[in-house]
Amino acid sequence: MSALTTPDELAADLARGAVRVLDVQYTLLGPPGAQLYAAGHLPGAPFLDLDTALAGPPGRAGRHPLPDPAVLEEALRACGVGEDDEVVVYDQRTSLAAARAWWVLRWAGHPQVRVLDGGLAAWERAGLPVTVEVPSPARGDIVVRPGSVPVLDADGAVAMTRSGVLLDVRAAERYRGEVEPIDRVAGHVPGSVNLPMTELLADDGTFLPPARLRERLAAAGVHRDTPVGTSCGSGVTAAQMALALHTVRIDAIPYVGSWSEWVEDPARPVATGAEPG
Repeated sequence: MSALTTPDELAADLARGAVRVLDVQYTLLGPPGAQLYAAGHLPGAPFLDLDTALAGPPGRAGRHPLPDPAVLEEALRACGVGEDDEVVVYDQRTSLAAARAWWVLRWAGHPQVRVLDGGLAAWERAGLPVTVEVPSPARGDIVVRPGSVPVLDADGAVAMTRSGVLLDVRAAERYRGEVEPIDRVAGHVPGSVNLPMTELLADDGTFLPPARLRERLAAAGVHRDTPVGTSCGSGVTAAQMALALHTVRIDAIPYVGSWSEWVEDPARPVATGAEPG
């Protein structure tokens, strides 16, 4: 089953009562996700907050570390998610936050999850309804089973640069260390390879077709059998890249702490410039 779904497919699933939809709208530096949700969302979709449900508190493990399993379970149950539910997640447009939800649910042992490709914007372009009404779903019974998919830590990220490819998916200027708008040190993990996530998205925020994804990935040294990890600033865009890879049947392991965790230890080396090093 594809990890992506279209607005028309989702509308048909909703008409049959076959899926549970979760709104994960989010911006890093803009309005809070709850504010975006209040302005409009899919009918029947409760809001799942990335910062409080899909990540733990920021600290030495990075800005968006793994969530506390009990906190995640409570948030999902409050959204009505049950053990047997097929879940669809979406955000405003690019599937950045939706991909984090997709990956976290799989890490939590719930693989029955898809992403609305193009998010709320694609839904609206299809002429489908949006509401401001907040649903009150019956409490779900999902059980979170953490660790159901692998995760890279800092040591694992280093090992991946040697055994496969560690993709740093931030903008090229951040990778090169020319600018760093968020974290306290600029640069990248030595040996990592830069492939900005924006290069894998179409202008409308959907993922590129599989053939074009494979071309971009191959240019970065990633092929079907390549061991691959993904890294970004704080582990959110790393999940977005993992989803892109999943659509072409390449399993990637996100470095959840990513650069924001890496630089918490001043003993870890920092590379700059365009080439892996």
